[in-house]
Amino acid sequence: MGRYIKKIEVEKFQDILDRTHNALIISHLNPDGDAIGSSMAMYNYLDGLGINCSVVLPSSYPDYLGFLDNKNPIKIFTKDSKAILDIINSADLVIALDFNQLKRVDELETHIANSSATKVLIDHHPFPVRESFDLVISNTEVSSTCELLFWLFNLMQEPEKEVVESSNVLLDCGVRFNLSLDIAEPLYVGMMTDTNNFANSVSSDTLLMASRLIDLGVDKEKLQNLVFGGFSENRMRLMGHMLLNRMVVLEKYNAGFILFSKEDQERFNYNVGDSEGFVNLPLNIQGVFLSALFTEKEGEIRVSLRSTNDFSVNKFSKLHFNGGGHERAAGGRLNIKFDEVADYFEKALEQSYQNCICDNLCKDNLKSE
Repeated sequence: MGRYIKKIEVEKFQDILDRTHNALIISHLNPDGDAIGSSMAMYNYLDGLGINCSVVLPSSYPDYLGFLDNKNPIKIFTKDSKAILDIINSADLVIALDFNQLKRVDELETHIANSSATKVLIDHHPFPVRESFDLVISNTEVSSTCELLFWLFNLMQEPEKEVVESSNVLLDCGVRFNLSLDIAEPLYVGMMTDTNNFANSVSSDTLLMASRLIDLGVDKEKLQNLVFGGFSENRMRLMGHMLLNRMVVLEKYNAGFILFSKEDQERFNYNVGDSEGFVNLPLNIQGVFLSALFTEKEGEIRVSLRSTNDFSVNKFSKLHFNGGGHERAAGGRLNIKFDEVADYFEKALEQSYQNCICDNLCKDNLKSE
């Protein structure tokens, strides 16, 4: 069974909750399924404890995840900043989910940093900035922040004190509890989306989590249809256009990339979330092990990276795209002209391969920063 969380972390978090009256839950800019899933699972968990809480996001989330916001606690900073500042000022606890540093909350960063509230980070990304928080519960071995929450909620509901003597020992996360469906469903969605429907970052514990959530009443077919099958006609036509006209395969580097311009976004009436999963499309091609999606935004180009071999897109992003993330899934930003992206990407690949020992597939020995 999973051994992801230290006894002392569980005790500290429980002690913090015992003293909390007004909790604020936050997640990262451009929230995905794990961000929304973990936020709503935490909201419903705290609500069940009788703790007043709110969810604040720096930007809007994809429409297809709207069913998780069934109690409407989610507030978007760009839409209602004045009311949200009042919420921040009244909070005595801030719980940050699914990001490793405060700059990921964009314009909220300064307000959260200046808050006198106790700050807790729960996340699965590498290299968390611990100095910004009073408590950090972090583990990169789990598939998602939702999986980490699954084990945390388990231990908080029924901790077995006889399991360990030392508070610094990782606890054995047994499966001996019940969760309400309004907690179980968002946990499943976050885990399902961050693994690309169980295609990557899956361990035996991830599958055990899925099994237990289904036992608790989660309807996996319903959730899969809502998340992966509820797209608009525009989104489906956009995906076809991207594959036919905007995808480039670089056989020399076992790589593929997609260029998503503002013109394309306007043509297909793009909505937030319509490009979810596009970065994975080139990886379905035989011989492609590295994929990138470049999305043109106002003033910058957003970069998404994925790999299925030993190539570290985390280091690749740090070196070339002002970003980072996981070893097989990362993101970043570029401040160049959109028509320069293709050449920039190919040159970045060439430099990275020159620094690698290549044996058909590029091995992950890029120098860390």
